[in-house]
Amino acid sequence: MKSKILLWLIALVITLIAAYYQRVTGPTYPVSGEITFNNSIIHYKLLRSHGGSGDLPVTLKVPDKSFHAKIFYKRYKTNDNYTPVEMKYSNGVLTGSLPHQPPAGKLKYYIQLYTQNNKILIPQNRMVVVRFKGHIPLWVLIPHILAMFITMLLSTRTGLEYFSKKSDLKKLTYWTIGFLFLGGMILGPIVQKFAFGALWTGVPFGWDLTDNKTLIAMIGWLTAAFMYKRSPNPHKWAVFASVLLIVVYLIPHSVLGSELDYNKLDKLNKIEKVKN
Repeated sequence: MKSKILLWLIALVITLIAAYYQRVTGPTYPVSGEITFNNSIIHYKLLRSHGGSGDLPVTLKVPDKSFHAKIFYKRYKTNDNYTPVEMKYSNGVLTGSLPHQPPAGKLKYYIQLYTQNNKILIPQNRMVVVRFKGHIPLWVLIPHILAMFITMLLSTRTGLEYFSKKSDLKKLTYWTIGFLFLGGMILGPIVQKFAFGALWTGVPFGWDLTDNKTLIAMIGWLTAAFMYKRSPNPHKWAVFASVLLIVVYLIPHSVLGSELDYNKLDKLNKIEKVKN
């Protein structure tokens, strides 16, 4: 009994570390940091994901109203010129916004902070890319997140069953496959439909890495379950499927995700204008 509890605790720690790593390394995690400008330390946090129908708010705390700033933005992967947006000062905060984009649309942006004599870019060594998405209702988003977390926990625990004297391998495997199917193959597509207007953009319809990661993990666990009766050491297959799921889910979330092609959209809009 004690060994079972220990294995669950180890699985939980591994799952929490993996979930945290995936979150903070993903392309939707905010860009944050600090700069020293005019003898003042300026902290910033710039969003890289925005849901809903409104514009994206951009804020920057500054010491006083002698600091001014402009946001410069352009549509991602286009030859557009950067558009400046003046940020307004109020109660120690400079505030501006980026215009709402269609689902999967992206904007590249940065802030130019300046005083009467000096100016500096934020961030200093990169541009920030923000992706827009539709509103995702909590009734589907929360169950999806919980189901995927439980999937990773169950998958890791099933792999650790290799070290258990009294094996519950098949039962744990079926629970893992069940939660993976629920969270990744049912709730996941529903979330994506709300966010980007498509249920599935992985193979064979596209190369969305989030969808493809789920597919690879599912194939891994179905293969393991299939091999249990055909292998003299079925636990090795559970270890294989467990490690495979961890590896694919350590790939940052939303990498190679849905992305609006503005150039294609512009061509379609021109065609529509000609027709009308």
